Amino acid sequence: MSVAGRSHLPIYSCKYSKRKYTQHQLLTLVLFKDYINENFRKFVKLVDLMEGVQSKIGINRLPHFTTLHKFTNRISSFYFNSLLHQTLKLFYSHGERIPLVAIDSSGFTGGHCSYYYSVRTGKKRRSYLKTSIAVDVENFIVNGFKISGKPVHDAKHALILLRQCHKRRKSDCYLMDKGYDSEKIHALINEELKAEAIIPVRCRKRKRIKGKYRRKMRDEFDAATIIETW
Repeated sequence: MSVAGRSHLPIYSCKYSKRKYTQHQLLTLVLFKDYINENFRKFVKLVDLMEGVQSKIGINRLPHFTTLHKFTNRISSFYFNSLLHQTLKLFYSHGERIPLVAIDSSGFTGGHCSYYYSVRTGKKRRSYLKTSIAVDVENFIVNGFKISGKPVHDAKHALILLRQCHKRRKSDCYLMDKGYDSEKIHALINEELKAEAIIPVRCRKRKRIKGKYRRKMRDEFDAATIIETW
């Protein structure tokens, strides 16, 4: 609740709100739901039995599950960034650097059908979500995220995510897979962020490797060492 209160989220969504629950209480319930990995219906029934949780949040009656669902649909990702920033202060002291941060991404479709079913039936996916996250490898703490509602190349997400992570907490080294092999990413990490980049080079036949940082990575990359570190 204390972190949710410092996330710059307004107490109520608008001046015409019924004011039965604050947005901080709803946000706390939504985060708790995701933590225990339950759907909205089961979560409300479960928390209804937890008087201690209700007392801690400061509610006498639980909201309907649709209230939580509508809340997640209208809340902006800006507040989740602010919430993450406040959460990181609980794990790191002022000025503490992170030894190693790993960055990766994944894509999700809005439906439950498989890709092969979509091809066979000729039904294209209506929505797509691209998510990239940065994680402290040693402590398993998420340090940043970037979400797009359409397919985006990994490198474009990485440039934004790297600056976002550096602003919150400086790191000594960034680890990524071959999908992020880009001279721009190497230059950003080495020159602007003053850190080390570990990104395997994509070796293509009959193609010359361009960029001094990519050539340096080709000459110094040791897969065995990286696997042991990972």
